[in-house]
Amino acid sequence: MTRLNNANLGRLAPAVATPAYDRGRVTPGIVHFGVGGFHRAHQAMYLDALMNRGEALDWGIVGVGVMAGDRRMQAALAAQDHLFTLVVKHPDGRREPRVIGSLVDYLFAPDDPAAVVERLADPAIRLVSLTVTEGGYNFHPVSGEFDLDNPDIRHDLEHPEAPKTTFGMIVEGLARRRERGLTPFTVMSCDNIQGNGEVARETFCAYARARDPGLADWIASEVAFPNAMVDRITPVTSEADITELREGFGIEDAWPVVCEPYTQWVLEDHFVAGRPPLEAAGVQLVDDVVPYELMKLRLLNASHQALAYFGTLAGYRYAHEVCQDPLFVDFLLDYMRQEASPTLAPVPGIDLERYRQTLIERFANPEVRDTLARLCAESSDRIPKWLVPVIREQLAAGGQIRCSAAVVASWARYVEGVDEQGRPIEVVDRLRDELMAIAAENQTRPTAFIENRELFGDLAEEARFREAYLWALDSLHERGARATLETLATTREGA
Repeated sequence: MTRLNNANLGRLAPAVATPAYDRGRVTPGIVHFGVGGFHRAHQAMYLDALMNRGEALDWGIVGVGVMAGDRRMQAALAAQDHLFTLVVKHPDGRREPRVIGSLVDYLFAPDDPAAVVERLADPAIRLVSLTVTEGGYNFHPVSGEFDLDNPDIRHDLEHPEAPKTTFGMIVEGLARRRERGLTPFTVMSCDNIQGNGEVARETFCAYARARDPGLADWIASEVAFPNAMVDRITPVTSEADITELREGFGIEDAWPVVCEPYTQWVLEDHFVAGRPPLEAAGVQLVDDVVPYELMKLRLLNASHQALAYFGTLAGYRYAHEVCQDPLFVDFLLDYMRQEASPTLAPVPGIDLERYRQTLIERFANPEVRDTLARLCAESSDRIPKWLVPVIREQLAAGGQIRCSAAVVASWARYVEGVDEQGRPIEVVDRLRDELMAIAAENQTRPTAFIENRELFGDLAEEARFREAYLWALDSLHERGARATLETLATTREGA
């Protein structure tokens, strides 16, 4: 058994790819907030690929953890010189392990926020990237306004020198660069939000404006916030994954990351302080990311929600189980072809039908074992951004909405907290208590769930949506998930 660290890289099995570069020559150029599985399987992997080509050695990544739970990641990575193993799981059962070396440091912000701020103020840092989840941007799900009443935000505005939040740290870092006459860094969101760069610009500028209008104006004019579309299914690392890596390849890694073979990154080429040559690693640098991100959000991400609640209610627990069931596959394709795709503009270089079929193939990969519980988590941050826009656009265009309305109904039924077999469902959501209280009224006041304006705005007042939702919710209660999908498969709404 070989513990993963710099000294042991040469002792790993030949089947394990390791950095082909001298990690001692890698210097920080990027600070990344939110070092979870996705970042390590995606951005860190792309940088490692560049470094293996002898490029981008001055673009090493310094990770930052802001949440209390990030302490575990900091400890795991520090013990192995910030190396980790990325394991690609192929559908045929083959495993492809690769040690990633592009992460060079990790700062746990609650221990020393000043160290994070000074790292951000370092002129060597030219790019600050984010995977802080859809809920990490502190804006209202309907109005989109930045929440200045958040207690941690109030703390940071009152104590900018000792910030607690990502906003407070990054803006303080920019403020110090401005004071010192330094070029600002680029802020690059890699989260699943439509217009993620614009959202980042709006939220960081809103925070800065509450602190200092002059600083906000400087950030708005001098800092770049490129939009990006990122894609790679990266399930939560399980104990079985850790054991498999140890027993199959002899690697003792405290926190490896597993992923599917597919990966995509489409990025707006807008940076203020240079960037790594990402195109050499397969990143698509484009002028307009919007068509790609809408395709991904409304086809892949919304389809994840479409399969997750129905699948859980029917007794499935993994995405591949759902997508090996023809009834569920037909439902997903109906949603994608008839409801989501009509809301998309042409996507340069993409065959949408092939993309849709590829999504089903990816979801059905039995080796990834992506849990439905993961896909169902934090739905209140997802449904309003990924599915509600499809419903609104289809309503405006007179298009079909029955599948989308059924997905919303399946979420409402899921939040009741018990599946059709009577097994409890652990609802994981920042609005858990509120949502479960509303869902408890589903059978006595069936419009209660969609009357939540925080999530759905005025959709409950749209007669066509309300009718489709009420039918689906009633069907789920009376006949169950499978029978509801069978009816949808034989009934098509007119144009």
